[in-house]
Amino acid sequence: MIFFEKILRILDTQMTRPTLFGWFHLMWIALVILGSLGLCWLHKKKAPSVPGVLLAVSVLVAVLEIYKQINYSFSYSDGIKFDYQWYAFPFQFCSTPMYIGLLAGIIRKGKLHDALCAYLATFSVFAGVCVTVYPGDVFIGTVGINIQTMICHGSMICMGVYLFYSGHVKVRMKTLLQATAVFAVCVALAALMNEIAYASGLLEREVFNMFFISPHCAPSLPVYSAVQNALAFPWCLAVYILAFTVAAAWILLIAAGVRKLSGKKQRV
Repeated sequence: MIFFEKILRILDTQMTRPTLFGWFHLMWIALVILGSLGLCWLHKKKAPSVPGVLLAVSVLVAVLEIYKQINYSFSYSDGIKFDYQWYAFPFQFCSTPMYIGLLAGIIRKGKLHDALCAYLATFSVFAGVCVTVYPGDVFIGTVGINIQTMICHGSMICMGVYLFYSGHVKVRMKTLLQATAVFAVCVALAALMNEIAYASGLLEREVFNMFFISPHCAPSLPVYSAVQNALAFPWCLAVYILAFTVAAAWILLIAAGVRKLSGKKQRV
């Protein structure tokens, strides 16, 4: 028990909360760039396989997510106490690449595999860029959680760059359609979880708002909050999906522009 407590306290080691574009933030931006270049270099050397990379990165992120759940659930002020924090349940937008990457690494090449990879290269990259470039209140005073946060979001960028560079994901309209289908399923699952939480009475004592789209919780996402206050729930979901689809299309256009400037031809 004493050993377990020591491990938990080590995982909860504190630091001064990192500042926007401070040394910690800039260091991780540099590491994300190096990580992306490193994966592209590995592809050039023809090792390892794309599914292998997706699986390895996703397992790493999953292990760190388990650490996060443990860290958030235990307190140490008066002995060790366990209290699960439902607001941190791992099915937010930025959590989905962990599951999608695991599935893409396991499922054999085919339509489903391609759709999952398309999501990782578009929607996932946009979310990763947003948090990596502007983490806002994501940084806290716990060393391990800050590292977990940056690896989680940074890996989303690295995987997207790698998938486009390797040609595993094609720069074409079909990619956006496949990715949007996967995103719509993720949003539907999040909405279902939110309704189950509401029906179970969980919201009476806890915060549970997956994808921050629950009509039973106070709006909290910038800009989208105004949409939630103005439109009925089904229309809010439609706007949510459309807005992120446009963002994913931007990522696809940027990938097309980079490919054109580099002169690298795409295999059909």
